[in-house]
Amino acid sequence: MDVQTQRKWDKASRTLDLFSFAEDRRLGPHKRRLFSKMSGATLMVAAGTGNDFKFFPTNMNVVAIDISPKMLERAAPKAAAYTGSIALREMDVCALDFADATFDTVVTACTFCSVPKPILGLRELRRVLKPDGQILMFEHVRSAIGPLAILMDLMTPLFSRIGPELNRDTVGNVQKAGFRLRRVENVYLDVVKIIEAEKE
Repeated sequence: MDVQTQRKWDKASRTLDLFSFAEDRRLGPHKRRLFSKMSGATLMVAAGTGNDFKFFPTNMNVVAIDISPKMLERAAPKAAAYTGSIALREMDVCALDFADATFDTVVTACTFCSVPKPILGLRELRRVLKPDGQILMFEHVRSAIGPLAILMDLMTPLFSRIGPELNRDTVGNVQKAGFRLRRVENVYLDVVKIIEAEKE
């Protein structure tokens, strides 16, 4: 378990929900559309405070993990209110306590900007997916637009102390981890993306 990362997100759990209202109105419909493709046994990585549970289809069987026990404490009431099953587990995505080929679907929402070793985490997700499994990702990434990319690079050292890194190449990391891209969609400029991929 990455204790430094755990402590950072324990601390962030106190204010995370304060920023969710405006984001939900702007991005919620896109998350709901993406998560409508969930099927079978599903793993959610970085449950956070459970704010995204409301965008899941009903009657799913979900295991939602987070490295932060404080996040999971805040997520528990939302998991209990979900129409279906959401089991919460404290776990590091880079060292998953699941057997190979356990899940049909993996979902993430603004997760891999915060995983210290993203390719390792993605390879773990590939390992626990079934041979025909899918990963559905809603992520913010480094822009390819020159001035914006430079700004994101400059801001990342400050932001990463208290929250996510702003300049990750998550699409490239998904491919490096052994997934086959199915679809990539820009949601906001080229910074917020939907990434759908399959296990090769």
